[in-house]
Amino acid sequence: MSNYRRAVWCALVAWSFPIATLRAQDGYTPTAANIEARQWFQDARLGLFVHWGVYSEMGAGEWVMNNRSIRVADYERLAGAFNPTAYDATAWVALAKAAGMKYITITSKHHDGFAMFDSKLSDYSITRRTPYGRDPMRLLVEAANREGIKVFFYYSQLDWHHPDYFPLGTTGKATGRAAGGDFDRYLAYMNGQLRELLTNYGPIGGIWFDGMWDRPDANWRLDETYRLIHQLQPAALIGSNHHRAPFPGEDFQMFEKDLPGQNSAGFNTTEIGKLPLESCETMNGSWGYDITDRDYKSPRDLIRYAVRAAGSGANFLLNVGPMANGQIQPEFVERLQAMGAWMKANGESIYATRGGPVSPRPWGVTTQRGNRVYVHVLDWPAGDDLWVPLTGRVVRASLLGRDGTVRAQAGEGGVLLRGIPAMQRDDIDTIVVLELAR
Repeated sequence: MSNYRRAVWCALVAWSFPIATLRAQDGYTPTAANIEARQWFQDARLGLFVHWGVYSEMGAGEWVMNNRSIRVADYERLAGAFNPTAYDATAWVALAKAAGMKYITITSKHHDGFAMFDSKLSDYSITRRTPYGRDPMRLLVEAANREGIKVFFYYSQLDWHHPDYFPLGTTGKATGRAAGGDFDRYLAYMNGQLRELLTNYGPIGGIWFDGMWDRPDANWRLDETYRLIHQLQPAALIGSNHHRAPFPGEDFQMFEKDLPGQNSAGFNTTEIGKLPLESCETMNGSWGYDITDRDYKSPRDLIRYAVRAAGSGANFLLNVGPMANGQIQPEFVERLQAMGAWMKANGESIYATRGGPVSPRPWGVTTQRGNRVYVHVLDWPAGDDLWVPLTGRVVRASLLGRDGTVRAQAGEGGVLLRGIPAMQRDDIDTIVVLELAR
């Protein structure tokens, strides 16, 4: 993912997938274990996204191979110098847990085709081409399992390196690959690597796909891929960053740099399906490590994004791009710690909730758990009162984690919240808890 993608997608906004692709896994019925995993996913609400690979060495984001037109033979040299000896999977998991994250989604293979895991199907991997020689995915899964954190594997269907990824798509045209290849053979290779990820690491949270947008006219044979995943791990969730409504066989729907139903990024669908939802976002403007990107979002902005996501019924997947040595830069650590502190105090209004009975408004959102409705007032309207169009009788109103009295005055089609002066409001999120009559 990158700003380049935005330009590509603005140019291709009118395309649609062919019928062969739309078939996906027709007739898919999720197992009881899968349904339970979807429930867990919706309850989790927060996840840590990690974009990390040999591209991190160049400090110019994960799209550097494409953006700088680096040929395959030259790009491969990065692997010979990739030695992340400062990588500490236990520390990564501890940071995610302290930030309130319940799962980690990490790039097992990005568009550059380099496997960040021990693949036996190619020598183009971290265990075979680098002086590091270890499998960071295994270390991460083992550390995450110890802390009750689930791991999802990001896997790019697009591959700028593999000779059988042909015909070329909209990207990676200057990487020097031969003008030929067998796409079906590439898909067999891709499914083989997915089999490795699903059989060599124990139970995982799921597979996070990206890159299908590169060849919108191709038959990706999704039915085979999705069936393989569900057969190997029925509880593993499948999501795809194709920016369309969900296809049969997928288990959650994602939105890149947007909340569900919005399309400020210029390439997302505004159609919201019936699956669990997720919104992913960067801390600065980059996914992979970019040494010149200092455009950091404030902790306040990130927390409010997480709140808006929960109010839209979605998880918030917040990205870090570790440095090539395996360390997460201090600006990211600071923001994750701030989010964790806020979640520790206010997490009951986010975890295990669903989007509330009041749709997102200019002033904020609502979340709900049982008979409790959490009114998240992010931008207080003029005056001291707030009208909430809520059905149901309010039996008690209070501020979450703060002293003060809230008066809930019933009216036609809603309730008027009164008695919350400016001194009792929170600059990040004033949370009013409404308990409804059962």
